[in-house]
Amino acid sequence: MDSEVIIVGAGFAGLGMAIALKRRGFDSFLVLERAAEVGGTWRDNTYPGCACDIPTSLYSFSFASNPAWTRVYPRQAELLDYLKSCATNYGIRSHIRFNTELREARYDETSATWTAQTVDGRTLVSRFLISAMGPLSKPNIPHFAGLDRFAGATFHSAAWDASVDLRGKRVAVIGTGASAIQIVPEIAPVVAHLSVFQRTPPWIIPRRDIPITSRQLALRRRVPGYAWLGRKLLYWMLELRAIGFTVNPKLLQAQEVLALRNLRRRVSDPELRRRLTPDYRLGCKRVLISDDYYTALQRENVDVVTTPIVEFSEHVIRTEDGAEHPIDVAIFATGFRASDGIAPIRMYGTAGRELGDAWRDGMAAYLGTSVAGFPNFFTIIGPNTGLGHNSMVLMMEAQYRYVLDALGYMKRCGLRAIDVRRPVQDAFNARLQSRMKNTVWASGCSSWYIDAHGKNTTLWPGFTFAYRFLTRRFHPERYQLTD
Repeated sequence: MDSEVIIVGAGFAGLGMAIALKRRGFDSFLVLERAAEVGGTWRDNTYPGCACDIPTSLYSFSFASNPAWTRVYPRQAELLDYLKSCATNYGIRSHIRFNTELREARYDETSATWTAQTVDGRTLVSRFLISAMGPLSKPNIPHFAGLDRFAGATFHSAAWDASVDLRGKRVAVIGTGASAIQIVPEIAPVVAHLSVFQRTPPWIIPRRDIPITSRQLALRRRVPGYAWLGRKLLYWMLELRAIGFTVNPKLLQAQEVLALRNLRRRVSDPELRRRLTPDYRLGCKRVLISDDYYTALQRENVDVVTTPIVEFSEHVIRTEDGAEHPIDVAIFATGFRASDGIAPIRMYGTAGRELGDAWRDGMAAYLGTSVAGFPNFFTIIGPNTGLGHNSMVLMMEAQYRYVLDALGYMKRCGLRAIDVRRPVQDAFNARLQSRMKNTVWASGCSSWYIDAHGKNTTLWPGFTFAYRFLTRRFHPERYQLTD
């Protein structure tokens, strides 16, 4: 056996899991990382303006505070440096197999082990397998007729092509989600013309990002508990938003009023303002934060196109109204296939059942962490653990604790395998989907939260403290135990 545990992915989720194992004195683990460096999302996304939309004090590990953050909202490079330093400071790098991509994994019921096959032909065996690949690792590029005939450069925001010089070019940004509203203000001043293709206008609230002052930095370093208190206060400020998202969406009307007031103040042209006004409840799609997106859209060299795209030709994007938009570069800011599970990786559990088949009606897991029929397998940021109101790091750390408790219980009791009971998983997800009906995400819009079957398999329909309570300890009676 190569190690007790194999973790797949060295982004935020995988690094945190590895550090949690290390801190608990568990040293027999490997981390498989397809790239040459750690960082996941914050390594891959290098587009202009890339930054987090959760403040630094919460978007960091509770056990690895960084007193040197420079801004309220961390930029991509700063976050990547933070994750690199965590990997180094906690001694994780020696456990990572870089440039190693998982192709498939199979569970052997006789030996109670997982055999992982990598793309380059290597075979690794472990007792436990932990998926930490994250939902934002598979870019979504819509199919457009004629795209193969387009003569210009094309790339997704998550695979930014820095070799393409946008200066003086006619550029299309397709999509108006979280990455687009960061990209547009950065490139608008340098391109000859920018066409922003919008399907649905997002709700946008002010970002109010400011540098962290030297006085604040000094307080964080020198005053015991200052950073901890700031983190707690911010947590509860954000956590209260879950009342509107998951309990009573009507309470979001006050935020809608403020967002629309911001739109009126920043956009003077009535027609453009009309096109930028959402017609769905705030929060149904991801709420975005920006101070300069609306300003960028009002530049003379920027157009907002709301007519659907019909096709590409060699140098043109054609829309349903017959208009032709001359384009040199097309940038897809079209998000990710968050509800696809871990495809294209194939994973086989008991009786040779493949995970994609088990999830053919939608992703499902117990506590977003254990999947029935896949013993000794855990997912970090698994089904229905995403958030619309607070930091994902809170959910990750709850899962680390749960997995460690499960491993500790198995060791104490001499167990070879655990597998969540299917009735337990089914009952948990039935309750979860029942609660989802009353959330803002079920209020009628189309979003990447919803899978092809119309189910929200992405988000947690409640408070983070409720999830943390549910995962506070491992419950052996809910699992099939093999000694």
